Amino acid sequence: MGTIRRMGTEEQLISAGVGSGDEVIVPSYATSAAAEAVRNAGAVPVFADIDPASLCLDPASVADAVTSRTAAVVAVDLFGHSADLAALHLIASRFALLLLEAPEPDPYPYPAPFSTHIAQRQLNAAYLGARLTGVVTPSVAPGAVHRYHSYVVRVPGNGRPDRDAFTRALRARGVACRVPVQTPVHRLPGFRRELWLPETERAADECLALPVEAGMSRRELHRVLSACNALGGLLPAAA
Repeated sequence: MGTIRRMGTEEQLISAGVGSGDEVIVPSYATSAAAEAVRNAGAVPVFADIDPASLCLDPASVADAVTSRTAAVVAVDLFGHSADLAALHLIASRFALLLLEAPEPDPYPYPAPFSTHIAQRQLNAAYLGARLTGVVTPSVAPGAVHRYHSYVVRVPGNGRPDRDAFTRALRARGVACRVPVQTPVHRLPGFRRELWLPETERAADECLALPVEAGMSRRELHRVLSACNALGGLLPAAA
């Protein structure tokens, strides 16, 4: 086992023999799609924590979550950054698990060729990363490629109150930012679990997605920079 297979629907889990009585490890800091696919296949989603840099599944947390009923792991690409498939493959081989990779759909339409669209977003991300102050910009793991489906920064300070105040202030300045994951999946109705995933909780409280679409002009990017840098990364909760 330990084979990487592309996953689109729960039918692929079923075809791999995953079903009733099985557990499948998935990330909680993501959409609920992977957990829903597991549940629809008849298995039980088990949530693991994320790596604070890539925001994808943390291989060490995955290893800690393995039980005698674990049948598979679903690695979800997030915001354009792929999960650490090499490390997860080692864990899958160690415990004789199936490793599924769930590709992330690109949220933006692209009239230009796909590679050109990605390259432009990467250039936009590099422009922001070199000039933003007061926020923690996204990083790329060694050997990984970031396609920047979303440009997700962290707002430092006191977690959610500061991040939400920063979000409101940016929107008031015309920056179309958004909270990428409002609630981790393990706290959603239907998936609620009594567990503590510290990096998942911290990301849910601190992360903010800034615009980075390929079609943005340099002037639009500068507007994002000016608005963020003027705020300095921290605002009182009442702002």
